[in-house]
Amino acid sequence: MTAMHDVLLVGGGGAGLRAAIAIAEINPRLSIAVVSKVYPMRSHTVSAEGGAAAVIRADDSLDEHAYDTISGGDWLCDQDAVEAFVKEAPEEMLRLEHWGCPWSRETDGRVAVRPFGGMKKMRTWFAADKTGFHMLHALFQTSLKYTTIQRYDEWFVTKLLVDDGRVQGVVALELMTGKVEAITAKSVILCTGGCGRVFPFTTNANIKNGDGMALAYRAGAPLKDMEFVQYHPTGLPFTGILITEAARSEGGWLVNKDGYRYLQDYNLGKPEPKPVFRSMELGPRDRLSQAFMKEHEKGRTIPTPYGPVVNLDLRHLGEKTIDAKIPFVRELCLKYQNIDPVREMIPVRPVVHYMMGGVHTDINGATPLAGLYAAGECACVTINGANRLGSNSLPELLVFGARAGKVAAEYALSAKDPTSAALAQAADEKDRLERDYLRRTDGTEKIAVIRDEMQKTMEECAGIYRTGTALAQGANKLRELQERFRRLGLQDHSRTFNTELAAAVELGFMLDVAESIVQSALKREESRGAHQRTDFPNRDDQRYLAHSLIYRDGDGAGRVEYGPVSITRWPPGERVYGK
Repeated sequence: MTAMHDVLLVGGGGAGLRAAIAIAEINPRLSIAVVSKVYPMRSHTVSAEGGAAAVIRADDSLDEHAYDTISGGDWLCDQDAVEAFVKEAPEEMLRLEHWGCPWSRETDGRVAVRPFGGMKKMRTWFAADKTGFHMLHALFQTSLKYTTIQRYDEWFVTKLLVDDGRVQGVVALELMTGKVEAITAKSVILCTGGCGRVFPFTTNANIKNGDGMALAYRAGAPLKDMEFVQYHPTGLPFTGILITEAARSEGGWLVNKDGYRYLQDYNLGKPEPKPVFRSMELGPRDRLSQAFMKEHEKGRTIPTPYGPVVNLDLRHLGEKTIDAKIPFVRELCLKYQNIDPVREMIPVRPVVHYMMGGVHTDINGATPLAGLYAAGECACVTINGANRLGSNSLPELLVFGARAGKVAAEYALSAKDPTSAALAQAADEKDRLERDYLRRTDGTEKIAVIRDEMQKTMEECAGIYRTGTALAQGANKLRELQERFRRLGLQDHSRTFNTELAAAVELGFMLDVAESIVQSALKREESRGAHQRTDFPNRDDQRYLAHSLIYRDGDGAGRVEYGPVSITRWPPGERVYGK
């Protein structure tokens, strides 16, 4: 049996729910499907802590927010998209308050804002340090009032249905029963989040395997700027759990093994005659992560069983401030590190956090493939450039989720019904899953072994600092792992809650995404933002002020091309912080 809808969203997090609400508001007659491999309130948006940036104070302006974003992204942002983003972000944030999001307040009743890395003005709204949790609650509860939104909770999309040059739905696996079905739609929006799990040490949840990116890549849509992988400078050792940037915006210090605030030795913009103190812990994330690596090279980090660390010191803030402004930080440290930040320092290290790249879209979330749209971290609408500023991602979910929902709804109103050839692909996909996984008895390779080797390879070749030699070796290793993946063997051949089957499909997605990251990084022979090549240490605007676009060729290999960056009002310049 085939379920039929007008618009289908893959992913039930912030971007997916905002898009679904936008569609329902535009035309209440449209049938909307939200397909998610987890219950929506378990989407990764729930884990965002620090806040969401939008201009609200009289001493701030849209142009200042735009400039901070563009310079922070090392001039790889599309400036028309950034201008639209900063204009619509405050409107979306106020709308979310009307839907019930409890923003923290000043004593006079105004919305409270805090400073965030790379932002020269205080413009980050927050709900204590559980911002994503409260935002997702407000979106989910609002979505419940629309009867046209049908949810497919714990359904895992394994393939896009593509025929006649357009996307016409998906093939999805119901995790509870193992049933494989086509769910057709006249337009599809990918809202599946990032792919941090291709690396071994990440803040990302286990569900963030690059599913949506790989689905689009396999269907023929290009991935854009995949070489730009953001490390967050403060993750807990072993678990990778994020200690939010809010801890530093409230006044936390990063200190090395000697108790020294080492960031005063690193100029976080162009060279200055003396150390810059103003930015320090609130410099951009790429620069702080790079400073950590320099400290490690100098022997100033602290060795642990889970790699080198430095300390985040919050003790001087006091218990009252910590419990009022960052209570979740204290809770995480007590539960997962067995330390109390009121009295002890927190060991932290850089950890993979966010993908600046993703599915190539225009300013409205449309991909080059007709009927396919994307929003959120899985998309690259190019407001983040080479380095995302903290607290821009949550309003991005709202702004571009709404935009993608509107254009996908308009497309669906005039699109043709799904073709029989598209529907036939569902049977083919069901046969593939059974043939390659459930019925196969001669497979010799293990999921965990291939996944561990992939993650180790990515850390070694595509980490904070990279070289052409290491990237080439990594590309060769990933090709070997792709070959071994074809010999994968599962122990579980049942259908009910077969988590091993889901993990196998996810591993295939991750290998494709990992290859796109490494190939894109190998081709970009410069250093820009989060992409640092020690063999090409300078930024090269002459050759690489351009977006990378990687296409999947018929043999499964990646082909990298380049596209222009939209420059409207801010010509490329040096990144300067602390003035």
